[in-house]
Amino acid sequence: MVKHIFITGGVVSSLGKGLTSAAIGMLLENRGLRVSMQKLDPYINVDPGTMSPYQHGEVYVTDDGAETDLDLGHYERFTHAKLTKHSNYTTGKIYSEVIRKERKGDYLGRTVQVIPHITDEIRNAILNAVAPDTDVAICEIGGTVGDIESLPFLEAVRQLALAREFDDCLFVHLTLLPYLKASGEMKTKPTQQSVSKLREIGVQPHILICRTEKPLMEEMREKISLFCNVPKRCVIEERDVDFSIYEVPVNLQHQGLDALIAEKLRLPAAPKNENYEWREMLEKIRTPKTTTEIAVVGKYIQLNDAYKSIYESLTHAGVANDAKIKLRKIAAEDVETLGAAQTLAGVRGILVPGGFGDRGVLGKILATRYARENRIPFLGLCLGMQCAVIEFARNVLNIPRAHSSEFDTRTPDPVIDFMEEQRNMSDKGGNMRLGAYLCTLKNGTRAHAAYDAAEVWERHRHRYEFNNKYRERFEQAGMVVSGVNVERNLVEVVEIPDHPFFIGVQFHPEFKSRPLEPHPLFREFVRASISAEMSLQPAIH
Repeated sequence: MVKHIFITGGVVSSLGKGLTSAAIGMLLENRGLRVSMQKLDPYINVDPGTMSPYQHGEVYVTDDGAETDLDLGHYERFTHAKLTKHSNYTTGKIYSEVIRKERKGDYLGRTVQVIPHITDEIRNAILNAVAPDTDVAICEIGGTVGDIESLPFLEAVRQLALAREFDDCLFVHLTLLPYLKASGEMKTKPTQQSVSKLREIGVQPHILICRTEKPLMEEMREKISLFCNVPKRCVIEERDVDFSIYEVPVNLQHQGLDALIAEKLRLPAAPKNENYEWREMLEKIRTPKTTTEIAVVGKYIQLNDAYKSIYESLTHAGVANDAKIKLRKIAAEDVETLGAAQTLAGVRGILVPGGFGDRGVLGKILATRYARENRIPFLGLCLGMQCAVIEFARNVLNIPRAHSSEFDTRTPDPVIDFMEEQRNMSDKGGNMRLGAYLCTLKNGTRAHAAYDAAEVWERHRHRYEFNNKYRERFEQAGMVVSGVNVERNLVEVVEIPDHPFFIGVQFHPEFKSRPLEPHPLFREFVRASISAEMSLQPAIH
């Protein structure tokens, strides 16, 4: 029988349930168990695909083309769980399915209600995410206990636990112990009230994980235990980490959280896993041998989560190169108003990420030109690749009005254009080129050398493509098409060979990078940036 862990959050949002869930998954995998991961989100959008990054952060894409919550990125970076469209359900997705069944007549005339129909659908969604070989299914419930939006999800997991044996389901509640600087005290009352709310719903947490700024003293642990009806040894400290989010599982393991979960779920005993590779990776983050500064020129720079996977991929690449990445986060619009020379002076690498809409596109194009002309290592992702194509067309091919038809429907030279099957679509949600597609790499190119492979699978999220009508002109002028999707004759990778590092990709390699397995393109981009850094350092005599 599959065991279930349900992870809830209280007091405030953005406590780090996704990281905590991922860390628990990693610790259980270290004990030889196979885990599945899932996020239930209470918002009514069917998926985050049409939501602004300022509202939601990045949209994470799975191999099967699901647009999902960014926490799924944490799951894949920490565990080996296979994530699919069943790994993320929203209120909108649940209600859409219930309404579809009602219209079809599946309920045989019965009145459709939150209980049992909505909660039954949520329970089905939870079970759908469990792979056949799963030992432990971890389900994170979004939102904050006490919010009206989360109630159907909490009721559904209460019902699911009620139908199982007492040691088949475990509830972990993540809460906050706020620190009042004026009085020098941490307060437990918000945690008590959060647990009280959870118990009113019928859920008694088995383990409390407490986010703190300061150490959790023994007397406070006893107080939380007493008022929250949780054994003292089940009150776990999750203090803010100093260097990296990748410290979280190590800190939780140090407190015996994995052994505690195994005991409560009656999981098989396992030898202690010291996780040497992970600890070595953390040591490289703490004590890098060198530093290089990389600019990320984006549209949503103000919100860190908008480019979460990109920042993490750069960290992974830094570890692979024994380097600390100093990020210079630059709003694309600032490049337009202040100029590329002022905003990008001194950086050793320039990364231009994806995005939608024409705001800031000129700034991205200017940043791309600055990288090309000043021979600064450049990596363009999705829209970043398209901006590289537009810039090259305007300033090398001398096509002054070259543009993407996304931004200028009247351009006489749409070097980036709609896919044919997209032209007559009106709905915006879920109809882009989504998920993993095969890319064939050209032998002898920098992309081929980075991957050390002839074929790779990469994840996509876009509507517009390189216009093949211009391909020959680009290649004659020195921009090489080094990767294509042969089946659909779509350009996936472009590069400039006569440059220290200049690669644009139509896909999102950041979704495939892992702490111990950095993505090849990020790894080589950072390596080139370090080389640029070294070349500018004065010789020592």
